[in-house]
Amino acid sequence: MKALGLVGARAPTGFTTSFHEPKQKRLRNNPFCVSCSSSSKTVQEQAKTAVLKSEYKPGVFDDFFLNLFRNKLVQEVGWDSQRPGYDGLIEVVNRLMMKGKTNSDTIEAAVRVLRALFPPFLLELYKIFIAPLGRGKIAAMMVARVTALTCQWLMGPCKVNSVELPDGTLCSSGVFVERCKYLEESKCVGICINTCKFPTQTFFKDHMGVPLLMEPNFADYSCQFKFGVLAPPHEDDSVLKEPCLEICPNAAKRRTVARNIDVTTCPKT
Repeated sequence: MKALGLVGARAPTGFTTSFHEPKQKRLRNNPFCVSCSSSSKTVQEQAKTAVLKSEYKPGVFDDFFLNLFRNKLVQEVGWDSQRPGYDGLIEVVNRLMMKGKTNSDTIEAAVRVLRALFPPFLLELYKIFIAPLGRGKIAAMMVARVTALTCQWLMGPCKVNSVELPDGTLCSSGVFVERCKYLEESKCVGICINTCKFPTQTFFKDHMGVPLLMEPNFADYSCQFKFGVLAPPHEDDSVLKEPCLEICPNAAKRRTVARNIDVTTCPKT
């Protein structure tokens, strides 16, 4: 979500579609009214998590970026958490998920948050004058570098790498996130998809003119950004078939109280 990688995720984290009504109807508009909250862990689980979590040394501007993003989220949601820092940010993201009546609502809200991070005319100027240069490769490489430079506070350690473009050439327009902090802290596939992957893909394609495909790996929490590669329509994206994470609090609750519900599917996708 972001250039932010969110947000994933609805970013964060390009879209091949805009949110016109005919395509919205094809989206999976399942209502949801639950939030992800931390569940108790055993000492052994806590130790394991501490080892697995990616290590990132905060940068000079990290607090600025976190507060800026959180403020825009709060404006969209109309609510703020009492908790400080990243923990509070995740609680606001959960409230964003609860606010939308459908996944489409959440994705659109997350895109508005991303747009609000930039001056009014900057995105349009970039789309008109920068995006067409070098058949899109220059713009793709630029946003990859900005994303890797400015979004580690949100995603954790990441680096620019080479990805294959649709024309078969290799281009250093990729960003590889070693272990996404956003996914790790939210513990939710639905939050990853609807507030980071889908919104971020849409934001870059529709508002900056740069196609983006994000490929989160829910087994090791890594994520590959591919700027310059067009993402499939939401309804055709295989990510929607991903099961809940084992650590997802919502999945755990459903296993105990609703035996007749398919708990392999994330309740927010």
